[in-house]
Amino acid sequence: MISYWDPLPTARRLVEGLGRPAGEVFAGRWEQRNWRNVPGPFYAGETDSLAIGRLDAPEHICYDDDLGDGFGFEFIYRQPVNVRQTEAVVNGCRLELYSGYNWDGDDRWTAGTVREWWRDRGRVREWALAIAADWGADTHPHWGYNAGSRFLGHYHDAARGHRDFAAYLDDGLEAYLRGYLFWLDQRREPRAGEALPRL
Repeated sequence: MISYWDPLPTARRLVEGLGRPAGEVFAGRWEQRNWRNVPGPFYAGETDSLAIGRLDAPEHICYDDDLGDGFGFEFIYRQPVNVRQTEAVVNGCRLELYSGYNWDGDDRWTAGTVREWWRDRGRVREWALAIAADWGADTHPHWGYNAGSRFLGHYHDAARGHRDFAAYLDDGLEAYLRGYLFWLDQRREPRAGEALPRL
């Protein structure tokens, strides 16, 4: 298993093929980033409330409920670790109407802030399971207009993402973050057998 793979060269090639400047696709502000974003190069700041990123990147994008009534913002819950996943993330990010995603996380995260995020993962997991239970239900009388049955498929899919996020917190994310800590320190991918930093 590769402990860290840099997705940005692939992402840059993909964005070049879109015919849009990267600054139009990735303009999210670090100061507005969602606290649920897992550390890594991609993150979401404030996004629109259409919640469509999972159409292209269901293994990487989730939605929060911060606006109430079943609406919220998008965030990255799993960073891409290969070309296929990077394509999915870039496609999910480019659909965002306000260009609220960014890919400059490598210049923002530090070993200290990654470890701080990991120490607080219990709060993230508790939130993910609670919203999965709510959005996975068949009735939502507290949502008003958005409680209609025509939206159930959307919210059930989002709940699957939340459950996947909780499972990733339990198994998989620690190994990724240790590789990411190595990347932040060395700015290269770890070689086979090299010791990785502890979280």
